[in-house]
Amino acid sequence: MKRLLTGCTFTKLSCAPHTTISNSVEYQAGALGINIAPEAISDQDDYCFEFKTPDTSPISSKIQGWADNSGYGATELLVQAASGLMSVHGRASGQAQALGLNYVSILASTLALQGALAAAIGQLRGLRVAHSQVSMAGAALLATGQYLAGATVSEAPEAILPGCTSPSDRPPFISADGIIFELETLSADPWLRFWSELGISSETAGKGWTGFLLRYAKAISPVPSIMVEKLAALEYQAIAKLCAATNVAICPVRSLDERMSDDDAAQMLEQGPWRYTSHSSSSSHVVPIKQVSNELPLSGLTVIESCRRIQGPLAGHLLALLGAEVIRLEPPGGDPLRGMPPMAGEVSARFDALNRLKTIVEINIKSTAGQREIKSLVEQADVFLHNWAPGKASALNLNDTDLARINPSLVYAYAGGWGADESGSNAHDALPGTDFIAQAHSGIAREIATASDTRGGSLFTVLDILGGVIAAQGVTAALLHRCMSNRGVRMDSSLLGAATLLSTDKLHQRDASSSNSINKSPIAAVYHTQQGALAVECRNQEEAVRMAEMLGLTWTQGDEAFPHQLQKALLAKTAAQWLEAFEQAAIPAAVVVEDLTEVQHNPHLQPELTTGAYTQVRSPWFFQ
Repeated sequence: MKRLLTGCTFTKLSCAPHTTISNSVEYQAGALGINIAPEAISDQDDYCFEFKTPDTSPISSKIQGWADNSGYGATELLVQAASGLMSVHGRASGQAQALGLNYVSILASTLALQGALAAAIGQLRGLRVAHSQVSMAGAALLATGQYLAGATVSEAPEAILPGCTSPSDRPPFISADGIIFELETLSADPWLRFWSELGISSETAGKGWTGFLLRYAKAISPVPSIMVEKLAALEYQAIAKLCAATNVAICPVRSLDERMSDDDAAQMLEQGPWRYTSHSSSSSHVVPIKQVSNELPLSGLTVIESCRRIQGPLAGHLLALLGAEVIRLEPPGGDPLRGMPPMAGEVSARFDALNRLKTIVEINIKSTAGQREIKSLVEQADVFLHNWAPGKASALNLNDTDLARINPSLVYAYAGGWGADESGSNAHDALPGTDFIAQAHSGIAREIATASDTRGGSLFTVLDILGGVIAAQGVTAALLHRCMSNRGVRMDSSLLGAATLLSTDKLHQRDASSSNSINKSPIAAVYHTQQGALAVECRNQEEAVRMAEMLGLTWTQGDEAFPHQLQKALLAKTAAQWLEAFEQAAIPAAVVVEDLTEVQHNPHLQPELTTGAYTQVRSPWFFQ
């Protein structure tokens, strides 16, 4: 089908130097078919844009830095440090450190565009709203929300600090011929068979399985060193042959250039991180306009969600935060992850962080009665969202064609690993679509590894989180399309699409660097202090000179000795003491949070948080 939101207009309003945010918002808008109008520049410090449909008044959208709108310098590096994102990444990478991606900026840009689209839906349904706002801090906290819940729950909280496990004794692994690779299986039996063939006892393999299974939840995956050594003694092809025999997936950690050479890479870059397909229902079908029921733009709309783990549930959670009624389908007895410690009362804190706003309906979707019940719910719903295994929807007679017969105006949404076409035509289609395999295949793991001086990517769920945000944004765009065209649509999103969005920023950086047009901060790094670490970013020469003078140093562009001198000077005080001094001198800095319980005490972050049985992350959007 043609681009989804043709006829809508995007206008950049701010000259603020947020290159990644600007590029990402405009890339996503263009991929949706939104017309990019000439800039209407103002003198605002925050990144701002205006969005308009043919039938709505303009909606202004702003991305500020800190949640308290303090005006104090907020950069990618500093927000990663203060929000705990560096801490979560550092659990398995050896120390609290940046991801090496402009991850928070891209999350914030995606949320900002979604907020504008949602506000337009609200206007079309009777809501008086003209402004949407998000913050980089709110985006970062959304990414760390499940880890923050686990660390701050009142009963038996998790205390998992950076460097608590060996950065070597964990996946990804390395073969005797130097190939770095990921393994994946979602079942213990193949894992145990694989290691048994290598002479590893079931007891030792079982210890490795416990950490491996929960790596998506805890961001660590401690593996007994003997298992790592066994793989390091074998060449990659021998390991791959053993994987095939035991039904364990294997994927090399590829470079971004290798990913860009794939047959499907150019098309995915061109279409953006979603794929839209029109229903075959008649265009004469009129979608009834449901009026909003409160001050949130998606209020009065109903979403049916049948998802597991993180990506899909996060998408449903975001739609609920925008006001939709989300009905979550769970198997009889409930989702087993509800009982995963640590607990907040009778439910897992981590699970609650993604599902607390939803209505739960237990259904056996494999039964005829259960399928009838789902179809009954779909009759009055606006969205059906799932992340089932490929082919399962068709096997259950619950694919987009089946449900469009019942509700032609339905937005049918799939949040998968590789996207809509999982037919085996691409090299990745036979691989399980999990975060860590997608990181390895897409080149994102290699980019993170290079920045972190590790073998592979992050055990923080980089793509699950961004993939969930993209899925929710894709649904919101589809709902706006429905409001304007009276047609339902199918939306497919994927972890690979999330990786592609991150890759566009890396490709922009390469192009800017090759043309000498990239504007890098002269100082941007994490430094040790007498106690704790401090992230410092001087965005221009003026700030660098001012910082040097404050410390009794001399700074000149290109002085290779200066970083060492700066590190030595910062050892004189604690990170907290330096932060106070840097703030008084208007030099952007942030204490690198290692203990996630400290996040809730940061005044720059507090407006995005609510303290209860655990520290909850509020909605990233503010509308007025």
